[in-house]
Amino acid sequence: MRIVSIVGTRPQLIKAAALGPALRARHEEVFVDTGQHWDEELAGVFFAELGLPRPDVSLGIGGGSASEQVGRMLPALEGVLRAVRPDAVLVYGDTNSTLAGALAAAQQGIPLAHVEAGLRSFDRTMPEEVNRVVADHLARWCFAPTPTAVANLAAEGIRDGVVLVGDVLQDLAARTIPEIRDPAVLAEIGQRLLGDDGAFRPGGYCFATVHRAANRSPEAMRRWLELLAVVAGPTRPVVLPLHPGTRAAIEAAGLVLPVGVVVVPPVGYRTSLALQLHAAAVVTDSGGVQREAAWLGVPCLVLRETTEWREAVEGSAGRVVVVGLDPDRARAALERLAPVERSAELARERDRKSTRLNSSHSQISYAVFCLKK
Repeated sequence: MRIVSIVGTRPQLIKAAALGPALRARHEEVFVDTGQHWDEELAGVFFAELGLPRPDVSLGIGGGSASEQVGRMLPALEGVLRAVRPDAVLVYGDTNSTLAGALAAAQQGIPLAHVEAGLRSFDRTMPEEVNRVVADHLARWCFAPTPTAVANLAAEGIRDGVVLVGDVLQDLAARTIPEIRDPAVLAEIGQRLLGDDGAFRPGGYCFATVHRAANRSPEAMRRWLELLAVVAGPTRPVVLPLHPGTRAAIEAAGLVLPVGVVVVPPVGYRTSLALQLHAAAVVTDSGGVQREAAWLGVPCLVLRETTEWREAVEGSAGRVVVVGLDPDRARAALERLAPVERSAELARERDRKSTRLNSSHSQISYAVFCLKK
């Protein structure tokens, strides 16, 4: 089959890196990047780091509101699909690129496959929730990562074409963790990001990511900056790879990053995973990062009131905690999970563990096998 795969953001590039080899081994892939996050700092590094081929088609559609992006992506993707005439379109996750790809495929009567189908936060105020629901209801194949996702689809009347395949990110994490388990990796990262090979020590920092549109309003930014001020301390700073869009929103609102927050440029997948593994704790609004933290066994504070990754929370033995933007809840969770006086010891214990992360590669390969005329 000829399959058009559509990506547009860094998390989707990571997922494509996990699924791509199995996909290309069986099918002809035309790899399309909408450019939703495109620049070398935000996405370019991922191609080299993850061994991804450069896109066959780069649309360069970034910036603007969600509606503006989708409005510009639709005619561009329509042109690609008319030219390529694929047998199927494959989309990942819940972004504007996912929605545009799903709509473009449906409008031309091309079968759609959705990776990470069935996830639900049950909060329709989240653009991501709307995007994933629409994609699921338009898809011929719904590749679900968890049993809960399968149940969610069934509750909405979607049963045909649903396949439980596991989490594509888990495959890539399983392959990468052996490379970053030794804390000596922190010296290279510190030198590269801050010019100081002693900048990062196991348990000596917290790692944070904040990027969702819901957390870019002035009030939301004020609240999560206040939360980071509580998390940061004189002996345990917060390391924050700052998304350019988030930086611009902070500056436009006249807000200031609190003392103890160390800003670094956006980082690649391997660096992000290493900084998570050796951190005292992770603070994030990212679905991908909260899952990675759960697999790594790192305490994780989720800066949202709901999450579509319920298994990550419920299966973490209390290490993944949904705290919203409440500094008091964050403080209490950190005191329980990562007390300052024990954070280095706990990180070293985690580093020494030899438990191997299971890969779901065989299931993902099965999902690729399911793609047939």
